[in-house]
Amino acid sequence: MAIEVVLLDNIEKLGKVGDTVKVANGYARNYLFPRDLAAHASGVVLKQIDARRAKVAAAHEAEVVVANELAAKINETSITIPMQAGEDDKLFGSVTVTEIHDLLEKDGIVVDRRKIAVGEAIKTLGVHEVSVKVHAEVSATLKVWVVKA
Repeated sequence: MAIEVVLLDNIEKLGKVGDTVKVANGYARNYLFPRDLAAHASGVVLKQIDARRAKVAAAHEAEVVVANELAAKINETSITIPMQAGEDDKLFGSVTVTEIHDLLEKDGIVVDRRKIAVGEAIKTLGVHEVSVKVHAEVSATLKVWVVKA
């Protein structure tokens, strides 16, 4: 038997906050309700969900604004990494994400190291562009100058 519930949180493959969905009675009773992921669909709950949805939307917009500011700062930033290199400008080793992350932190830019995407390993001297995922919707490009030490 299926019952109608209102989702209180985003649930993958089921829906987003505020969606009204039909689920199996046992799934709702044993999983969704105890974890406060859903509530019985009623007028009072729907009004609460609308208020919560507005709050979540405002918080999301604020996060995007902050992320855009950080992305603008990253786009304007370039870092220089001195590395040992051979005769044909090939590095002995490669530039790592950790090195890039540490230099960004020294410049006062704090990002999660896992959000820095180097792409192919940086193994030559010169200017390289590195993608930094600041937010789910916002990314930035950082210029990395690799020079001979």
